[in-house]
Amino acid sequence: MKLPGLLLLAAATFAAQDSPLDFLNHNRPVRDAHNCYPYQGKWADRIDRALAGGFPVAIEQDIASDRGRVVVSHDAETTGSEPLLRDYFFERVRPIIEKALRDNDRAQWPLIVLHFDFKDNSIPLLRAVWEVLGHYDGWYATAVKGANPHELAPFDRKPLLILTEDNDNQEQVFFQDVPVGAKLRLFGSAHTKPVAKERLATAPPEDLLSAPPTNYRRWWNNGWSVVEEGGQHQAGDWTAADNRRLRALVDHAHRLGYWIRFYTLDGFGPGGDIGGWGNAYNFGSREAVLLRWKAVVAAGVNLIASDQYEDLAAVMK
Repeated sequence: MKLPGLLLLAAATFAAQDSPLDFLNHNRPVRDAHNCYPYQGKWADRIDRALAGGFPVAIEQDIASDRGRVVVSHDAETTGSEPLLRDYFFERVRPIIEKALRDNDRAQWPLIVLHFDFKDNSIPLLRAVWEVLGHYDGWYATAVKGANPHELAPFDRKPLLILTEDNDNQEQVFFQDVPVGAKLRLFGSAHTKPVAKERLATAPPEDLLSAPPTNYRRWWNNGWSVVEEGGQHQAGDWTAADNRRLRALVDHAHRLGYWIRFYTLDGFGPGGDIGGWGNAYNFGSREAVLLRWKAVVAAGVNLIASDQYEDLAAVMK
């Protein structure tokens, strides 16, 4: 008479072990190298710095078109000096990916999360990116597209995982246009429901996101203003209430079945920008950002974006 209960327990244990969330670092935090590419003719070493901090690591590449070429660019308007995505990212990580494939230590995969931030969502550019990915088949995790988009196919584990954002043109090219039975090469983020700006940090999490993941939309991307009103520039002391808000958002995302990312957590005083970081995401001091880095790690945020790659890596270790 106890057998059905044991079967249910075994099924629950199996399901927990095979949760899609566990695919990414066992649902533990990953350092996310924000704007990890050169711009203004400077900072070409960003990808080397990000990789030097160890694995797993997420690497953001902003994408634009330069006369039909897929380039890594900080701006939609290109100058012709921007590196090709193939050269700057894929060929740079080739030795890492090929060694990982030879070693076949699948428990550590994915080693790298490639995150696309498109500066231009035109269909021709999106299709060109899809074609670039075709040259690296076997490097990155895929999932089979089924007839029902609400059924999440399991990932085929590989050293690289590719994420993109919530634009509907991206879903058209990267999901809708893919035939049933073919492989999805990259995975989009959820649509956050619109709420008034003054309610972002107080709206119940379900008012921001209520739809469960789809086979294509697997993660949730958030600016810091959903945690602290006004975001980085208006953040005051880090409080217990702020920490509860952060944890409520993370727990809500995970209950639904999404990975969650927050961008971008920087902290430096006057003269502290040593890498072209800019002031857009600056909490104003290392002490202020350190409190938040520790909080997001403790809360289980999946992707923690920062321009301060080495400092964040040290804190996470």
